[in-house]
Amino acid sequence: MPDAVFVTTLTAGKYDSWNSSRYCLADGLTQSETRNLRILLLSHYFPPEIGAPQARLSEMAEAWGEDGDSVTVLTGMPNHPTGVVPAQYRGRLVMRERKLNFRVVRTWLFATPNEGMVKKTLGHLSFMISSAVLGPFLTGRADVVVVSSPTFFSIFSARFLARVKRARLVIDVRDLWPAIFVELGVLSNRRLISLLERIELACYAAADEVVVVTDGFREDLIRRGVPGEKVTLIPNGVDLERFTPDALDDSHLRERLGAGPDDLLVLYIGAHGISHGLTAVADAAKLCQGERIHVAFVGAGAEKAKLADHVRAEAMTNVSMHDPVPRDSVPGMLAAADVCLVPLRDIPLFASFIPSKMFEFLGAGKAVIGSVAGEAAAILDDAGAIVVPPEDPAALAAAMRELVDDSTRRKTMGAAGRAYVEAHFDRRVLARRFRRVLGRATDRSGRR
Repeated sequence: MPDAVFVTTLTAGKYDSWNSSRYCLADGLTQSETRNLRILLLSHYFPPEIGAPQARLSEMAEAWGEDGDSVTVLTGMPNHPTGVVPAQYRGRLVMRERKLNFRVVRTWLFATPNEGMVKKTLGHLSFMISSAVLGPFLTGRADVVVVSSPTFFSIFSARFLARVKRARLVIDVRDLWPAIFVELGVLSNRRLISLLERIELACYAAADEVVVVTDGFREDLIRRGVPGEKVTLIPNGVDLERFTPDALDDSHLRERLGAGPDDLLVLYIGAHGISHGLTAVADAAKLCQGERIHVAFVGAGAEKAKLADHVRAEAMTNVSMHDPVPRDSVPGMLAAADVCLVPLRDIPLFASFIPSKMFEFLGAGKAVIGSVAGEAAAILDDAGAIVVPPEDPAALAAAMRELVDDSTRRKTMGAAGRAYVEAHFDRRVLARRFRRVLGRATDRSGRR
């Protein structure tokens, strides 16, 4: 049966019901969808690094390769978010790897921690240059070049590679750049912002297809002049075989995370960045001090030191902070938790953001509390999660208190969430919808 075409509408800030009527079957497969493609996937970030883009892109590449396409990933030496390059990659200009269903070509970049705008920009520019200079000779022929944004600078090398290889260009947009930095106060120079926005739109104009992860992103691009027929919504999802409700739980892990045997272990796992509002989460934990609620933060990022300072200054005894763990350890970490948190800052732009980690939490069958608004809130509400306003410590504390002594409700929430992502956010199904976009791009007449 052909894949379904994903269709949603956004009304009054919330999705309409995501039932089967919101999907319609495609009428048939084009020639490019029945023949194998040579796909070059360009990304600054890739495993063994941990994060949302790494998971999305590696699982997409795996699915395309499994279905018979020839997939090459062009990326940098792993170093995110610590800036430390693992020993086996250190000091190399180029490195080639073979995964199960695709190959990886790595080029040198300036490794830097995920903090400080200048250093991060240098890191992004270094990969743009090395991938553009070395990529034509290392990656072979391609029918289509897929580039993931951010980082934004990778788009320039992808455009160059697409021209050199006479291939189609598809941009996968996971953040609105530079809008996110404007909203967060990182960029304030109006002339610079205007210049960056013009460059952004020129890149979308140069692409044959644009893929976005939220409906809000799609509406924003169309409002600013990107043709609607060129922009396809393919949300993030979850590998349902990796994240399951029956993942093994290390009996000592709860203790290592700081939770007592009778505590409600509330877990935040992921990037500790300026987008997540983690100080408000810690403040919610303090309101629950002495109430058998323990909040554990697992991960790294630019805001981790600031969060740690805040926890110490406020003498929070029911909060613990832990280093990031390898991706293969995440399912076990989720299994140890009673509740998983999905927080974002209280910023208008974030109403159109959907944190990808929430699909993994739902897939693992965990009770989820979302401190979010907009599209993410609508999805979590439909999935049976508890949703509270972003950066509202009192509301978040109240939500945690609701679940302390109600294991039955937590199990019901977990089962509902798992069923929801099985129906709507299976990463393998979404990968094949993405593949249809690549086929459509290569169907266009003429060559570059």
